Formats: sequence, C-alpha cells, structure tokens
Amino acid sequence: MTDETARPIDEGAPISTPDHAVDPVAGAVGAPELDDAAVERALRAGLDDFELSPEDQALLDAQGALSDDGAAQGPLPVVAVVGRPNVGKSSLVNRILRRREAVVEDVPGVTRDRVSYEAEWGGRRFTIVDTGGWEADATGIHLRVAEQAEIAIDLADVVMFVVDATVGATDDDEAVVKLLRRSGKPVVLVANKVDDQRGEADAAMLWSLGLGQPFPVSAVHGRGSGDALDAVLEVLPDVSAHGAYAQGGPRRVALVGRPNVGKSSLLNRLAGSERVVVDNVAGTTRDPVDELIKLGGKTWRFVDTAGIRRRVHQSRGADFYASLRTQTALEKAEVAVVLIDAEEPIAEQDIRVVQQVIDSGRALVIAYNKWDTLDEERRYYLEREIEKELVQVPWAPRANISARTGRHMDRLVPAIETALESWDTRVPTGRLNAFMGEIVAAHPHPLRGGKQPRILFATQASTRPPRFVIFASGFIEAGYRRFIERRLREQFGFEGTPIEVSVRVREKRRR
Repeated sequence: MTDETARPIDEGAPISTPDHAVDPVAGAVGAPELDDAAVERALRAGLDDFELSPEDQALLDAQGALSDDGAAQGPLPVVAVVGRPNVGKSSLVNRILRRREAVVEDVPGVTRDRVSYEAEWGGRRFTIVDTGGWEADATGIHLRVAEQAEIAIDLADVVMFVVDATVGATDDDEAVVKLLRRSGKPVVLVANKVDDQRGEADAAMLWSLGLGQPFPVSAVHGRGSGDALDAVLEVLPDVSAHGAYAQGGPRRVALVGRPNVGKSSLLNRLAGSERVVVDNVAGTTRDPVDELIKLGGKTWRFVDTAGIRRRVHQSRGADFYASLRTQTALEKAEVAVVLIDAEEPIAEQDIRVVQQVIDSGRALVIAYNKWDTLDEERRYYLEREIEKELVQVPWAPRANISARTGRHMDRLVPAIETALESWDTRVPTGRLNAFMGEIVAAHPHPLRGGKQPRILFATQASTRPPRFVIFASGFIEAGYRRFIERRLREQFGFEGTPIEVSVRVREKRRR
C-alpha cells in the first residue's frame, strides 16, 4: 500500500469528526472540561481492552526520569607519548588502552594531531595523549605536526619518549631529548620493537641518551609494557597540573563534514589557537581531536573529526579507521555541526553526512562556511540548492559563518543551544495525548478496506533524541506518520533534533 493512495491531508480544512473517525474517549479530547491529565487517564483505561506485551506495560509504567551524566570529574593526570615518526607511538597507545583506538598503519606520519584518550593502569586513571612524529628539520605540514607534539609536552604531567630500539638513537631522537630536558617534565624512556630477549641488548644502548633506564617494550605483542606503565605511575601526580584534558561536564559538539570544508580551521578559530593541523591537503585530520572551549559563557567540548569522504566499507587503510573513529566520535557527541562549503554546490557527500547525523540520533546544526567569499549570485543559487537538496531537514538551525575570518561565530552557540534544548525536550503524556486527539479529530486516518485504524494512546519513550510510541488499533501509513511528525514539530518545536515516531498495532482482548 503506497502513500500516494492515501487521501490528501488538507491542514487548512475545517475540523470535522466523522462518526467512524474517533472512539468516544478520543472524541472527547477537544472538550474544554477535560484537562490533559484526565485525557491521559481515560485513554490509559481504554488500553485495558487491548492485548499488551510486557514491553508495552513496562513502557507505560515508566516514569520517564532522565539520568544525569553526573558531575564533572576533576582533571586526570596527563601522559604524552612522543617520538619521531613510525617508532610505534600509536601502537603503544592502543596497547595501553587495550583496544585498537588510535589509527595505526605501517607508513610514517599517519598520526598528525595530538589525540587524548582516557586510560587505566593499576587502578589509576589518566589521560594518554597520542602525538604526531617529531622531526627536527620538518617543513610544511610536518612542521605543524611537530608543533602539536611540542604543545602536548607542554600540557603533559609525564612524557613517554618512544625510540625504535632496532634503529637506535638518531639525530632526531637527540633533538627530542633536548626538547624534553628544556620542558623539565618527568620522562619514561620506552625502547620499542623489542620482540624477544635478543633485542634487549639494543635497548640497553639507549642509556646513552641520558634519560635513565630504557624500558624494553614490544607494543605489538605487549611485551614489557606493564613495566613501563609502572614506571609512569611512580612519577604521575593524582591531578593534572594543567587540566587541559578534563573529562565530563561540558556538552559535546562534533564538527563533521566532507574533507576540506574547514572543520579544523573552525576549531582553531573557536579555540583561539592553532589547536589542529590545518593544510589545503584534503584528509589532513585522521583522528578525532577534542578541545575544551569557552563560548557564550559556557564551556564546550568540541571534537574535530576526519572528513567523511565515502562510505566506510569503501575506504582503505588509515582512511578506513579514520572513518570508523569519526562515526564513534559522532556517537559520543550530543550535537553535530555539519560544515558545508558554501563556495561549492551542495554535494551528495554533504547530504550523506547530514543523514549520518540523523541516523545516529544526534542534534543537528548546519553551518555554511566561507560565507564571506560569496557574491549575490552564488548566495541566490545556494538558497535554491538548500531548498532542493536539504528538503528533509528544514528543522535544522542554520549558521552562515567564516572560519577564516571569524565572521558570525556568535551565531553558532545560540544555534547549538537551541538544538540541544530540543534534543532534551520531553512532552508530558497528558498534553501529548490531548494533542493527538486534536489531530485525529481534525484529520482522521484514511479508510482502508472499510476500516479505520484508531490511535489509542501515545507516549514519549525517551529523549536524546525524542522518541514517540503510538499504540493503534491498526496499521498507520508512513504518510500519516510523517504528518504526525510535522504537526509535533509545529506544536512543540523540536528545532535542531531528529524525532522518531513508531507505531505498535494492538488487537482487542478476546472475550
């Protein structure tokens, strides 16, 4: 049965209530003498005549109390993992985390930004920061990568300096040693790629660096990593002296979009510093990078993600894992800011990114970047593209910004706050059912086969995003469900959040 066969819904038609449209209880919904609570009680009583599953009953009995994220925790101590390219820093981080979190590939320079993760060892929790490879004579993008590693050292409480034991100390390693000595931070020297006892002699040669005992480790196999971590815990403070990677508390905002639309530039502009490596090369960011930023009198946790260039299963190598981590970052976020390059026509990739946010159930804000470069003609055509290509998200708040110049950045926070408020909105059950009764009375579901499904009861099952469950006596067509969703938005707002409407068809109990 297709939506085209349904009777058109004329929202401007006068309210009429055919005899076959609504049951006596629902038909009385619009009566002024009944308040919302009375409507809810009457409809709940009517449900007793229908077969309900234990899941239905549990949903109806739920009070709908929302759990807190909890109070913000204090800043955990920070351990930075540094070293020159391709010595196994990310592999060591994955070993410490006991999961494949950091992007790893047998090619130098896969990690480019400093990326923080929460880790635990010996009952102690701490933040571990993976960094890009440090090179003394780096140029171009590699110079920016090295700068991020230096910032990680400045913000760390302890540094794990990783050296390839099979190669020995190089000139770059000696340069890192000088950098570490200037920082004055405690250093644990890790001699990586020592897969068996034969390699321990190579590790012993690293005493020459003057950083104390080198700990022989095989990040790939896990050999010796526990001893190195024990040494870290001996010099690790209980609380970070910097608090740059404090966990919990602030609302989490993911910056997503296809490659090279300006996500990293936006994060740098918001942070007021060169927090993330920015380059004209598409795909510069590979790991999600998060930063605590104070905007509009509040602290937010912004997460820069890798550009979504194609479907994950079509990606390869580092791009494949970067795509997976972007999806993970999106799932951990509460609201996503989708950046679209206003200079270029809206592409299929842009639409796919928006859909990915909707599918993940996150609040949504669309930001059109590089707005300052548009002339009147391009603005006209962009508006037509938005009407055509993004017709499915007219409810998403919009911000026209410039990450390069900072223009209209003040519009971003109100849009994010609006989306999050809608994402958290809960409609009282009594008010929801009174509203549903008004809808059904004005625009009953079309007849199908001489029968008309009745809406028996509605409840909001959850928030984040808002999910509504409708109990009905028969199948509710997709077109009518979309009509209900549209009217819900008109009545209760929900600007900036996807909403879900599901229907449970229940039959009357047999006598």
